[in-house]
Amino acid sequence: MTVAEALLTIHGGTVVTMNARREVLAPASVLVGDDGAISEIGAKVATKGRVIDARGKIVLPGFVQTHVHLCQTLYRNRADDLALLDWLKTRIWPYEAALDEKALRASARLGIAELLRNGTTTLLDMGTVRHYDQVFEAAKEAGIRLVGGKCLMDAGEGVPRGLLEGTREGLDESLALARRWDRKTSLLRYALTPRFVLTSSEESLREVAHLSARDGFTIHTHASEQEPECALVRAQRGDDNIAYFDRVGISGPRAVLAHCVHATPRELALLAEKKTCVAHCPSSNLKLGSGIAPIPDMLARGVHVSLGADGAPCNNLLDPWEEMRLAALIQKPRHGPRSMPAESVLALATIEGARALGLDALVGSIEVGKRADLVVMDPARLHATPAGDLYGMLVYSTRADQVQTVLVDGEVLVERGKLVRWDPDQVREEAEEALARILRVL
Repeated sequence: MTVAEALLTIHGGTVVTMNARREVLAPASVLVGDDGAISEIGAKVATKGRVIDARGKIVLPGFVQTHVHLCQTLYRNRADDLALLDWLKTRIWPYEAALDEKALRASARLGIAELLRNGTTTLLDMGTVRHYDQVFEAAKEAGIRLVGGKCLMDAGEGVPRGLLEGTREGLDESLALARRWDRKTSLLRYALTPRFVLTSSEESLREVAHLSARDGFTIHTHASEQEPECALVRAQRGDDNIAYFDRVGISGPRAVLAHCVHATPRELALLAEKKTCVAHCPSSNLKLGSGIAPIPDMLARGVHVSLGADGAPCNNLLDPWEEMRLAALIQKPRHGPRSMPAESVLALATIEGARALGLDALVGSIEVGKRADLVVMDPARLHATPAGDLYGMLVYSTRADQVQTVLVDGEVLVERGKLVRWDPDQVREEAEEALARILRVL
C-alpha cells in the first residue's frame, strides 16, 4: 500500500482481533485503506494517513446486533411491566399502526444514534408494516451497516387494521423495497421479516422461504419467545414454533430466529441440524418475563447463536455491553460459572453475529482484507480497574460510555465519544416532537 492510499492508522492499542485464533496483539496498529478495508495489522505497522492514538485503549471489531426494532425506539419507557401478548396488543401494535413516515424516521434516527454511540456497527432490523424506506434513508444518512426489512403481517387476532395487509401486497412491497435498497456491495441489505407465526399465514411463510432460497435474502422472525405464544401456535398450527417454521421452509443458515426461549429438545436438534441461527436477547426475555433461553445447550449442540437488544420498549436499552454481561451471567446459576466464558460471549456479539447475517467474510473480526468496522474503547475507568483478564473486563466491567471511536467501512462515525454526522440534541428533539404527535392519535 502506498502512502497516498492510506486513509488512517489506529495506532498503538491492544487489538482484540476475534479471528479464528483469537489473537490479541499489544501494542499494535491497524492500517485502514481509502477503500475502507483493513490493509495491515501489527506492532510494526508504520503510521500513515490520519492517526488515531489508541495507546492505552482497546480496539475491537464493531458489534453486530442480530435483533433490533428501530421502529419502536420512540416508545421507550411506555410499555413496561407487561407480558408479550398483552404488550403487543395493548401497546406496541397500536403505536406502530399510528406511525407516519416522519415519526418512523425520527424513531430510526434515535435508535441508530444510540447504537453507533455504544459501538454497534451492524444490525439486523425488523421494521413495522409501513414506511420502511424511512429506515433505510436514516441508515444511509448515518453510515451504519443495516440488514433490514418491513414487517409482514397478514393474519392475527388483535392486529390493528393499520398493520394488516394482504399476503401478496406485503410480499410485493418487500420485493420493491429490496429493488430500491439491497446492494450486496454497500452497507444496506434487505431481509424478509414475517413478525411471527401468529401474524403470518402459511401461504406467506412458504413464499418467504421460497424468495429467500431464490434470491438469498436473510429471513428475520420471532420464535418460541413465551409459553402462551407457544401454546397458541400448537393449537393453531399443530406444531411447535421452530418445528412449524422448519416445516414451511424457514430454517437453515439464512434464517435468524429471535429468542427461542422455549425450544423443545426436538427443536434444539432441528436448529443444529439445519444450521438455523438464533438471536439471543437476554434483557428482553427477562423484562417481558419470557424466561431464559437454553443457550449453553444450544452451543453444546452446535447451534449458531448471536446477540441482539430487541426493541427499546422491551429492554429499554440498545446496548451490546449490557446484553453481553447478561448473556454470561444469567446462565451461571443453572449451568455453572464456566458455562458462558467471557471470550465466547464476546464472539457472540461480534464474529458470530456477522456469521448469522452472512457477513463474516466482511466484518466481525479484525483481519486484513475485512471492512474497517472498528471500536476503540478506553478501559481507564474506576469500575474497570484493575483490568485483570481482558475478556472478563470487556464483558463484565465495561460500559457503553467507554466507547471513544467508532468506524464503519473505514469512516469515523463516533469521535471522542461524540457522533460525527448527527447532532444528538437535534435527534432527541425530533424524537420528542414525533412522539408527541403520535400520542395525540393513540
